[in-house]
Amino acid sequence: MKSTDKKKILIHLNNIHRTFSTDEVEVNVLRGVDLKIYEGEFLIIFGESGSGKTTLMNIIGGIDQPSSGTIHFDGKDIAALSDYELTQHRRDNIGFVFQLYNLIPSLTAYENVETTTEIADNPMEAFDALQLVGIEKRAQHFPSQLSGGQQQLVSMARAIAKRPKIMLCDEPTGALDQDNSLKILELLQKINQSTGTTIVMITHASALAAMANRTANIVDGVIDHIISNDKPVPVRELQG
Repeated sequence: MKSTDKKKILIHLNNIHRTFSTDEVEVNVLRGVDLKIYEGEFLIIFGESGSGKTTLMNIIGGIDQPSSGTIHFDGKDIAALSDYELTQHRRDNIGFVFQLYNLIPSLTAYENVETTTEIADNPMEAFDALQLVGIEKRAQHFPSQLSGGQQQLVSMARAIAKRPKIMLCDEPTGALDQDNSLKILELLQKINQSTGTTIVMITHASALAAMANRTANIVDGVIDHIISNDKPVPVRELQG
């Protein structure tokens, strides 16, 4: 029996297609994606540039809608939701971590996290979220006063502060040096293992595969293969 057989399915994508039309030309970015995401797992989605991984992430997160197919989140078909309902869904259930931080320049680190805690149903205290990611000493600093790695930590604090069911991480270390990348990856692994938050991360760095419970490889808009890993490796042990 596979370890995933015992886990609850949090998200189920079935035959997802996404087509974009420009100047009367149709581009089929996703071409029938089937994927189950399990509660509490760390899933990494690999893919080359243009493979469709970011479009897939946007659909999982309710930022974009599929052209056809169904996506069930905790049993609810979010592909059928209105724009308002999707906004509510993202607010209540999903934490986003992007490559380019997306912090509000005029707000302090604390205030950036507070923008999430003020609208969430059952949030953490903003300072507690900053403390969880180890950036609490910079709570009153503005983004311009923080390094790239520190800004990403604030972004992660903002995402986890709402206590989301899932965190979606789009190349979260893509703009960082090696040391800061390791810190971010270690923290993501810690959040997953200590809080049980489902984490989905997209990247092109296949060397990270061993840190996840499962890896999915997307090629030309379809899931080419999925590999399970019963014993995720600590991030520091991936080196060498």
